[in-house]
Amino acid sequence: MSAGGALIGFGQVRHARLRPARHAFTYPTYFLMLPLRRLQKEAAQSAGDSTAWAINRPGLLSFFETDHGDGRSPAQGGAVAWIDELLQREGIHDATGELWLHTYPRVLGYTFKPVSFWYCHRAPQDQGGALRAIVVEVNNTFGERHCYVLDAPRYGVEQRASKVFHVSPFNPVQGHYRFRFMRSTPGDAAGLQRTVARIDYFDDTPGEPGSTRPADAALLQTSVSGTLQTLTPQALRRALWRYPAMTLGVVLHIHTQALRLWLKKVPFFHKPVPPQAFVTR
Repeated sequence: MSAGGALIGFGQVRHARLRPARHAFTYPTYFLMLPLRRLQKEAAQSAGDSTAWAINRPGLLSFFETDHGDGRSPAQGGAVAWIDELLQREGIHDATGELWLHTYPRVLGYTFKPVSFWYCHRAPQDQGGALRAIVVEVNNTFGERHCYVLDAPRYGVEQRASKVFHVSPFNPVQGHYRFRFMRSTPGDAAGLQRTVARIDYFDDTPGEPGSTRPADAALLQTSVSGTLQTLTPQALRRALWRYPAMTLGVVLHIHTQALRLWLKKVPFFHKPVPPQAFVTR
């Protein structure tokens, strides 16, 4: 990512279920891309227009470190200390560079973060600060959280992890995810970048007798993409005016789409016990 400060991305969330009933939707969204080590070191606790944007304090649009990880406060080291400890436990000792967090903000004090992506980099003197790991932090609507750690990822190259965490009652806890992350280099005078995070889910079930469906066929295809720009007061006003209840809308979309799947008679799976381990490699 850019070596500059906080960024905001405007883009789309896409979701497509391929079976047993086809179901797809796309809706506009925005998200934050935050360099947490830099922000933690800065003396000021806000970026841009302090009446619209705030870090670890209330605001029209805000970011709280306690919304991530184990919820530790800034006085306890915040989300940076949590992610550093997680990486160390997983044997990743060289992700000491910038931590870019792709996440939803709180809007008017409310948030729900279905998924956040931690792009963990090496130090600048180590391979130029190259990407070292990605942590995919997943929340479900039952207040539970789980992390998938992707070791030594590369942009455009697929990574896999077994599915162990309940997210939707219309998907079983089995099979695996395939992750792919992409980003462009700044392509114009404004230095804009485009980022894409794609997660496809495979339930690893064979096709019905006589079916032409390949055994290794995706059940769901999802992605969030956007164009990044500096988190300026103008960008914040654009976000708030265009999507004044964006994070509340995330929850509304989840329940609306669930109702549509139920009406289409998609099989329903009861919530299992959460996995004992907080992290899946």
